[in-house]
Amino acid sequence: MKVILPVAGVGTRLRPLTLHLPKCLLPVAGNTIIGHILDALSNLPVSEYIFVTGYQAEKVEDYIHRVYSHLNARFVLQENPQGLGEAIHLCAEFLKDDEPVLIILGDTLFDADLLSLSHASSNVLCTRVVQDPSRFGVAVATPDGRISRLVEKPQNYVSNQALVGIYFLQDVVSLRKSLETLMQLNMRTRGEFQLTDALQLMIDEGSEFYSGQIRGWLDCGKHDALLESNRLLLSRAKAQVRKSYPGSTIIEPCYIAENVEISNSIIGPNVSLHEGCNLQTVMLRDSVVAANCYLDNSSLERSILGESVTVRRFHGSLNLGDYSEINPED
Repeated sequence: MKVILPVAGVGTRLRPLTLHLPKCLLPVAGNTIIGHILDALSNLPVSEYIFVTGYQAEKVEDYIHRVYSHLNARFVLQENPQGLGEAIHLCAEFLKDDEPVLIILGDTLFDADLLSLSHASSNVLCTRVVQDPSRFGVAVATPDGRISRLVEKPQNYVSNQALVGIYFLQDVVSLRKSLETLMQLNMRTRGEFQLTDALQLMIDEGSEFYSGQIRGWLDCGKHDALLESNRLLLSRAKAQVRKSYPGSTIIEPCYIAENVEISNSIIGPNVSLHEGCNLQTVMLRDSVVAANCYLDNSSLERSILGESVTVRRFHGSLNLGDYSEINPED
């Protein structure tokens, strides 16, 4: 099986966090977003990982080569992203007719049985019931789960089964043909080449698709969703904080990197503190703090801090990009 991971997006909705870092490399619960996805794929029989890069592509490549050097990885550049359909089309030449492909969006965290999915004998699109289907591509399916139609962000209700960004495709020949048709005929929806349109072409040509329900799904495209992902991942983590910190209380669940310094503070619940952070007299809950941050005499909640941020004498919520300073020393 081959795996395609589209990670070309700019991550506009997560600025300023993504001004210096691609969205897939944002830290959460002791890893990056893409790191959590790759770890979830570690027990699958993957012959090749294909990363579709774009925004700050060199940082993605460097990270994969450095942290996941054991993977057989290929990088495909989407220079001017025009939709997920275009991204997958760029990978088509590297796919084999007799080898299934698993496509997972690079900002999607999930709780799913991917091993069982990889053994499916048909094409499977993972779905989840949502309250507002107009925000998603949706699948119209029969009671037995067979998908008859796909609609990208429907303005009128057709289904509440949202596509969650996990696509398992056995019929690679039909996929390649449909993607080529999409590009040659310049078939765009809302100005972009949509993968859902290519999959609908496959259905129209006779390919069978079934919906696969997943247990949990989070799109990390917005700040609130990133914090919710942090809470979910921490709640599942097996390792607990074992180290003690002088005059401090740690309220689980938390992730605290080995070289973090904490004194006279109350940390947690739902806090991720990454490498090199230093906290002095701090109350911190429900927050993600990237590497090498310094927090002093502050109380923060529902905050996301980029790398090397300094915060002194502040109480409230913050969303700060790398190297930001709040109340720096005179």
